[in-house]
Amino acid sequence: MAETLVVRSPFDGSEVGTVPSHTGADVDKAVAIAKTALHTAPLPAWKRAEILDKTAHLLRDRIEEFARTIAMEAAKPIKTARIEATRAISTFTFAATEARKLTGETVPIEASEVGEGKLAFAVRVPVGVVGAISPFNFPLNLVAHKIAPAIAAGCPVVLKPASQTPLSAINLAKLVVEEAGLPSEWLHVLPGKASEVGNAITDNPDIPYITFTGSPDVGWGIRQRAFKKKVGLELGNNAPLIIEPDGDWATAAKKVSVAGFSHAGQSCISTQRIYVHADVADDFLGELVPLVEKLVVGPPMDENTDVSSLISEGDRDRVAEWIDEAAGEGAQVLTGGKVEGSLLLPTVLSGVSPDMKVCREEVFGPVVGVQTYTDFDDALRLANDTKYGLQAAVYTANLGKAIQAARTLGFGGVLVNEMPTWRADQMPYGGLRDSGNTREGPAYAVHEMTELRLVVVQP
Repeated sequence: MAETLVVRSPFDGSEVGTVPSHTGADVDKAVAIAKTALHTAPLPAWKRAEILDKTAHLLRDRIEEFARTIAMEAAKPIKTARIEATRAISTFTFAATEARKLTGETVPIEASEVGEGKLAFAVRVPVGVVGAISPFNFPLNLVAHKIAPAIAAGCPVVLKPASQTPLSAINLAKLVVEEAGLPSEWLHVLPGKASEVGNAITDNPDIPYITFTGSPDVGWGIRQRAFKKKVGLELGNNAPLIIEPDGDWATAAKKVSVAGFSHAGQSCISTQRIYVHADVADDFLGELVPLVEKLVVGPPMDENTDVSSLISEGDRDRVAEWIDEAAGEGAQVLTGGKVEGSLLLPTVLSGVSPDMKVCREEVFGPVVGVQTYTDFDDALRLANDTKYGLQAAVYTANLGKAIQAARTLGFGGVLVNEMPTWRADQMPYGGLRDSGNTREGPAYAVHEMTELRLVVVQP
């Protein structure tokens, strides 16, 4: 009998469902089926766009259904889970647009003497079977960010969802195949152990492109192991926010109370490191701390809950240890820092320093650390003092400083008068250094999932 994975709620440990635990042999079989489908029955662009559009329409009617699944398997508060389900609609909608406008380019071949009389153009063709590995924190929309662009590009997909949260991915695949009309050979969702399914996706010679979202250690390990393949990585971050004295610090405080704690801080761009000018630091903290203390911490299915459990007890305990370690090194715990059952209370630290784990590493928990500065150049330097490079932000009314930040901050995205946690699903999203090597968003992912093929015609 095949092994199974039991999916349990991170909040109370109750069983949410069971799914098959697949093997490397299952991956190889799925890849062979997908490769055959690509070469014997490729999908025309209009059909791919039609499937993607239909999926978006179907999702619109199932927001509550998918939100409940997300909330149960990931402990994401139900009102936040609805936002994720709604975002997945946009991801499929934008992917449908890309399927319709995917094009190549003409090549001015007669610009050289040897090209005289010839016609040349380049077309974009599917890269082949896409191997996708998705994380637990956005179990629907980050799966959509892998499946939808692949379909738009004309690529079949073999997907390994996170073992903690496979149900959203499985339900989405059923919708895409059984109701939106994608041939079943084109999409295979295979939950299982990373050592089995993840390694098989990495090693299979008939997967030319791998898209991975998750931890830097695992991601760069895949890149090293699959060095002959295209590997797109979207990894971690410890997102910095700079608040200048002329910036709207009160609005920044309100937004931090969401951006630093949504889904218990389990987002690659969760606001984590906050650098506040000394002139407004007390006012900022005076606004922020009461807002954080008002956050409702509780069960994910409660409509009032703002923050629920971390994905596992081990992660809860790790983050709590980092908080205690920071406090032992001189940081002040202004609120939170306590464990209540499966929950870690939202935490605001002040007086943090760059060498503390809560600053140096990616916390991936409901914690923000605040440090003051007096010189803007120092704030930029502190924000850049990281091995990560996904998104950063600055609040300022000074256009010159905003432009300076955009030019100086070494991140994939720099936001002005907005949180580093902000994302629209069509934008180029990705980072540098340990944060990854690619850009997501349907238009950019489709480009990664296609190859440029030159055609030269001698009439």
